[in-house]
Amino acid sequence: MIKKILVSQPKPSSEKSPYYDIATRFGVELVFRPFIKVEGLTAKEFRTQKINILDYTAVVFTSRHAIDNYFTLAKEMRVTIPEDMKYFCVTETISLYIQKYVQYRKRKVFFGTTGKIDDLIPTMSKHKTEKYLVPMSDVHNDSVANMLDAKKLNHTECVMYRTVSNDFTEEEVKTFDYDMLIFFSPAGIESLTKNFPDFKQGDIAIATFGPATAQAARDAGLRLDIEAPTEKYPSMTGALQHYLIVEQG
Repeated sequence: MIKKILVSQPKPSSEKSPYYDIATRFGVELVFRPFIKVEGLTAKEFRTQKINILDYTAVVFTSRHAIDNYFTLAKEMRVTIPEDMKYFCVTETISLYIQKYVQYRKRKVFFGTTGKIDDLIPTMSKHKTEKYLVPMSDVHNDSVANMLDAKKLNHTECVMYRTVSNDFTEEEVKTFDYDMLIFFSPAGIESLTKNFPDFKQGDIAIATFGPATAQAARDAGLRLDIEAPTEKYPSMTGALQHYLIVEQG
């Protein structure tokens, strides 16, 4: 019987999160505890890429982490970002986050609606003369670079932050008594095997989001009880709810 679930993500900021509905409806305890954390590169590490931030007239932001680390590195390197810098963001929420660092002017900030870079490319193509800088995590593929190449846009990708294991304390290891673990990235699975080298799954249910996470779980010898997204359940909360309905009969 599923009574205690570990969700490897930060606690939802909204009270209206579907996770809270699930906790109430099924009488389960949900613990939000990320297995991974994002760490910015130091100015010294960044300089090894031989990239000058001021050589670029526009920045492409795919996450809040990218924004935080772009402005943090600029400050650390004593670089003043020009007021006419243009920002292209994959969602409006991410674009609004820029206000944390600079005065927000609509004419300099452009955003997509789907959260995918493909949705932003038509807007970027209207600004063909810009030199785009794309801050990224150390774990990335060439899909963004390939899309921008296809549109003949002038761009450079750079690593500004990395994903590392968010290690468990001795106390957390001792009290690790969950009936289900939910993972959202291959790095989360790596963190599990690093923090719990002798982990035995037994009756613990494992849920994964995304094909890469599912594959990482299988490679680690884990049994998958929930895989999302599917056509029927595009969200993890939808898949979890269905699982609990079946499980609780």
